[in-house]
Amino acid sequence: MRALVVYCHPVPESFCAAIRDTAVDVLTRRGWDVRLLDLYAEKFDPVMSCEERRTYNSQAPQDPALKPHFELLNWAEAILFVYPTWWYGLPAMLKGWLDRVWATDVAFKLPAGKGGIKSLMTHVTKVGVITTCGAPTWWSVVVGQPGRKTLLRGMRALCARRCKTFFLAHYLMDASTPRTRAAFLVKVRAKLERF
Repeated sequence: MRALVVYCHPVPESFCAAIRDTAVDVLTRRGWDVRLLDLYAEKFDPVMSCEERRTYNSQAPQDPALKPHFELLNWAEAILFVYPTWWYGLPAMLKGWLDRVWATDVAFKLPAGKGGIKSLMTHVTKVGVITTCGAPTWWSVVVGQPGRKTLLRGMRALCARRCKTFFLAHYLMDASTPRTRAAFLVKVRAKLERF
């Protein structure tokens, strides 16, 4: 299986980096073809330009820097997102990546008239999310878990009809300890062994 790991964290020694490394290790050992997309390392520009927005509904973005990202989306059969939850949602860099890369004529086609959009991502059969979150589980649920909904409802809706998903979060990250982090990495390994 071809897996795209989309990683988004600005700090190289973050716990999210340990999650990323664990994920890549498990999937590679399972024999998957894994490609890592590190948005901060590649200095991805999440800002949509004025012209890009003007033509968003009529054509794929023309920025040549986005072409490798389009190719990765077309290549992937599974997508794993690894990121920190900030203010209950996705980091701006990751949200900007979704805005600019999951675009018209890349991830979907808009209808000429009335009707629904047509997915171009039906080759993606698995989507996973592994995140860290400073808030406790109960409060994240009260707030509505917008990051989870964006990826596992909104983006997943463009994937294969029976696309499998999972969500794994290390809550209370700000009060985490070496023991809680090690235990979470065990959960990550177990989840990805079954993914």
